[in-house]
Amino acid sequence: MPLTLEHVDPANAAIADALEELGDLYELDGAIVHRVLAYRTAARAVRDSPVSVAALARAGKATQIAGIGATLQEKILALVATGAIPAAVKLRAKFPAGLIAITRLPGLGPKRARLLHSELGIEDLDQLRAAALAQKLRDVRGLGPKFEANVLVALEQDGAGTRAVTRLVLPKAIELGEALVAGLREHAPKDARIELAGSARRLTDSVKDIDIVATTTEPEALSGLLAGLEQVESVSSAGPAGARARTHSGVSVDLRIAAPAQHGNLLQHVTGSGRHNAALREDAVRRGLHVSEYGVLNDLDGSTRTCATEQEVYELLGLAYIEPELREDRGELQAAGAGELPQLITLQDIRGDLHAHTVASDGHNTITEMAKTARERGHEYLAITDHSASHGFGNDVSPTELVRQIERVHEADAAIEGIQVLAGSEVNILPDGSLDYEDELLAQLDWVVASVHTSFGMNEQAMTERMIAAIEHPLVDAVGHPTGRLIERREPYAIDLEAVFAAAARSGTLLEINANPDRRDLSDVNARAAARAGVHIVIDSDAHRTATLANMRWGIATARRAWLTKEDVANTRPWAELRKSGKRACRKR
Repeated sequence: MPLTLEHVDPANAAIADALEELGDLYELDGAIVHRVLAYRTAARAVRDSPVSVAALARAGKATQIAGIGATLQEKILALVATGAIPAAVKLRAKFPAGLIAITRLPGLGPKRARLLHSELGIEDLDQLRAAALAQKLRDVRGLGPKFEANVLVALEQDGAGTRAVTRLVLPKAIELGEALVAGLREHAPKDARIELAGSARRLTDSVKDIDIVATTTEPEALSGLLAGLEQVESVSSAGPAGARARTHSGVSVDLRIAAPAQHGNLLQHVTGSGRHNAALREDAVRRGLHVSEYGVLNDLDGSTRTCATEQEVYELLGLAYIEPELREDRGELQAAGAGELPQLITLQDIRGDLHAHTVASDGHNTITEMAKTARERGHEYLAITDHSASHGFGNDVSPTELVRQIERVHEADAAIEGIQVLAGSEVNILPDGSLDYEDELLAQLDWVVASVHTSFGMNEQAMTERMIAAIEHPLVDAVGHPTGRLIERREPYAIDLEAVFAAAARSGTLLEINANPDRRDLSDVNARAAARAGVHIVIDSDAHRTATLANMRWGIATARRAWLTKEDVANTRPWAELRKSGKRACRKR
């Protein structure tokens, strides 16, 4: 269909919403699960796409996006051309309009919405509320009083029936931010300095928007470049001080521009955090100084000092340079003033990775492939820790298979030069705190990491007792992703971390910073508290393929935000030293 002058392509978010709705409609209609998942996977890919999916569809190139095939390309093109997907229009006619709103409530979804519709005739949120208040939901098969109570809580929440807008997990934010910076640099004036700033530079768990700072003598020429970047959907303002824009993936972009002499002032200010900057300003005022993105004003003589580097800013204030990861107003100003800032751990300090998966469970590569890639990354050792017998999510390793796995690991260790390959397991912590392999089998392993994968809803006391039982097990070397959180997706389970840290310090059990960017668990705050309690930390990639061995980067980011040094982290040591420490000293290889 030819485009009119008034035609505006739908944003990626709108296309993603349409695909998600179609997936929900198919599930309401009883479609096979793979078909439903295909639409949800495609919706996520569209939402995250840095470029216009509508433009790609019109060019016949939407299939370049992972998860988009010819059929979905056709549906997206229909949406772009007509404003609707015919299959969705047809399915909407089969169901009450209010039923889709019910599927949006936390804890329901299309399957339960269909069940409520068929059993109780519920067609919208008002009818659902009335049925819950009348205690009718608890009598529907498979639901019960707890479900009914949760429905009432969900209905009370603001925005019920709408999709939540989430923040970008750090790797996606950095990928987008670096692409924008690279695009600006390609055509920027010759004297321009352009850098990523904000929370992405501080390496926070997730990022709300992208902050970019630039200095140049041609600010308007630079700010005008933002609109031409392929990632940018629209620009709301542009001028000599900077520009504001929105990407096709719905992320806000703030470009700030200053004179070259103010580069350090601007970069420090926009990097933040807001709390750090507020504390910095208060400290400066006591010294007769005023700090801003424009410079440092001296009350005594009225002069303003501009700084080409951040180091100069902190030096003017009588402080040692504070790394971006520490700028959260957690005592860094006091430490900088006293010369007591830590020598933060770096990626180069890591000697080995003690949590990785292969095709034996839910990984995608073999032992040999994982080991050789780990060696290429500079690791001296790698523990193969496939999931144990009761993982319950995809493949896992039975006790009999684990015996064979140990043999395969030892064969790989003998065959591959330049790296030590260790036989391990990620063993499940069962609800009672026991492990799902017998001790006789666990004792044959070089490394045991124990993790919780099920029964997250236990109360705090029960979960704490469960975790401490595993920590105190003499054959458990480390506890993986100790709080169970998934960033922007799942809250940590209820647990008394103070008691957990005390048990880990007492027993010599390591606690993990899981470097999967969706986890980063322990968090920075909890990792710092653990280290202060005397716990040694291990940073692991939790890699499920060779490419995700690179996750170690995000674990290091968390450790740096936690003020951790090389000495705080166990796998900065050679394996020979590590196996002689703590619980390792009591075990044979």
